[in-house]
Amino acid sequence: MPELPEVETMRRGILAVVGSRIQAVEKLRTSLKPILVRPGLAVLNKRVQGQGIVAVERIGKRVIVRLESADRLIFEPRMTGLVLVADPPNYEHLRVEVSLTGGKIPKLLYWDRRGLGSVQLLSPKQFESRIVAKLGPDALVVTPDELRTRLGKSRRAVKVALLDQKAVSGIGNLYASEILNLSGIHPAKRCDQLSRGAWQCIQAATLKVLQDAIRYEGSTLSDGTYRNALNDAGGYQNQHRVYDRAGETCRACGDGIVQRIIQAQRSTFFCPLCQRKRGKPRHGV
Repeated sequence: MPELPEVETMRRGILAVVGSRIQAVEKLRTSLKPILVRPGLAVLNKRVQGQGIVAVERIGKRVIVRLESADRLIFEPRMTGLVLVADPPNYEHLRVEVSLTGGKIPKLLYWDRRGLGSVQLLSPKQFESRIVAKLGPDALVVTPDELRTRLGKSRRAVKVALLDQKAVSGIGNLYASEILNLSGIHPAKRCDQLSRGAWQCIQAATLKVLQDAIRYEGSTLSDGTYRNALNDAGGYQNQHRVYDRAGETCRACGDGIVQRIIQAQRSTFFCPLCQRKRGKPRHGV
């Protein structure tokens, strides 16, 4: 967390920086664990100062600020990072400040409570080799056939496989549970046991869940960490079908009780009635 919907919300929230020019990038002083900023500030500033921002993009779970030089300033939030244009949740965890001129937004901020994220400037060649080449198709555009080709022969549980960013980029732990519940597919079902129809169902559920989550500007969980670019909470947590709802009644069937299991050291939530490991699911997209 943040996953694709949260990062896409961040991207949309900072679109107003397009047309601005970068004055400077500053790594703010903190007693906390430092985040990765690469290259060093002297080299980074030499390459970005005076550069115009021509686009704000997203790839997987990263926000990409594309410069007129074709270099990319890449914000990777990882577990607790936020890309902001408003005052941060607090200043203790504010890590990087990008000063801007010539536009409506004076500063672009990177805040990170746990300090696991990064800010990197990459050339076009570096961007292709270090980022693009290592990611699968985006979860918003992946086709059923692509999913089946990339994952259909795997013996991994489908929930675990959906987290593989080399296979499909953008899906994380939260939305994998939601996607499989809407699909009616048990999270422990092996990929190589799924039919073509099941992959079609997973793809349709992926599109619906992620688009709905983007419309609600992502999920702010009980720890309150995720915020949009204006430091406001998301709203999709109120729409969750199963995630973090263990012990509650399934919203789809009204009969099953949501269960929690551990897969690859991560929590998975599902309805044992809607998502049967054997036999036909009770619902789907």
